[in-house]
Amino acid sequence: MKKNASIFIIRWVLNSLGLWVAVQLFGTGSNNFEVTVGVFGFLFAGLVFSIINAIIKPFLVILSLPAILVSLGLFMIVVNGFMVYISLLMAPGITMTFGNSILAGIVLSLVNYIVSATSALKSD
Repeated sequence: MKKNASIFIIRWVLNSLGLWVAVQLFGTGSNNFEVTVGVFGFLFAGLVFSIINAIIKPFLVILSLPAILVSLGLFMIVVNGFMVYISLLMAPGITMTFGNSILAGIVLSLVNYIVSATSALKSD
């Protein structure tokens, strides 16, 4: 139980960092982003994303399984972008278009993959 909590906290902090990186990468010079938050805003957005990713994403993946199979897994990029979009709608101070949410979802899926791979290595 303690290990799961520590993995969740690590995932939360890294998702917050990933959101900040996505805003820095895709937000400069465009009107698609509006950021009025600081560090705590990104930590809250990362917490919301982590909770939504843990609870809603498995159901959404099951519902979109036909599209995922037909696209050979590429539809997962849209699912990840939708998770980011929903999370940022719930987090105050950060808004993003759906297209940029898909790009941010790619960044955050890489972050989550790295956390999952390192936690799997430590459990062996």
